[in-house]
Amino acid sequence: MEKLVNIHDAAEGLKVGKTLLYPTDTVWGLGCDASNEEAIQKIFDIKNRSNEKSFILLVDSVAMLERYVNNIPDVCFDLIDFAVKPLTIIYDEPINLPKSLLAADGTIAIRVTEDMNCKKIIQRLRKPLVSTSANISGQPNAESYAEISEEIKTGVDLILNERLEEVMRQPSSIVKVGSDNGVKVIR
Repeated sequence: MEKLVNIHDAAEGLKVGKTLLYPTDTVWGLGCDASNEEAIQKIFDIKNRSNEKSFILLVDSVAMLERYVNNIPDVCFDLIDFAVKPLTIIYDEPINLPKSLLAADGTIAIRVTEDMNCKKIIQRLRKPLVSTSANISGQPNAESYAEISEEIKTGVDLILNERLEEVMRQPSSIVKVGSDNGVKVIR
């Protein structure tokens, strides 16, 4: 199969455990089906990243978010609705997710993506999409497809054929929301 694929082929590949290099609503990302332990391990290997570090998940809607977080604090709905730039929220009570995706403290970082390509892939996959920056762990983020290392490009199974010329340099804001509705800004 050709590495450069459209949205349909990307989703079909993810369903069978393939890894994907794709543009997100923030930067270029490495991803896979968030329920596939083998694919998750491949992402750790491609990034040369310690398994102690967790990933962000992308979901297509609040409805999907509710299937993966047990108790969403009320303030999160306002944060999602009123965010002016991409916002990742760290939640306390993840459910229905592999342990390999959870942080050491048992939390999970999830962003409701506004990117239409990501939404289409997630809707076809019907599951959250792992999202981590497309770089070797410890290296700077690539600001464009051209800046992504050959090691990453050859390591992934598929590359989405969208927005290949676009410059992207804005990572998401990250906040941690406790079950007490307390909000802590991480980034």
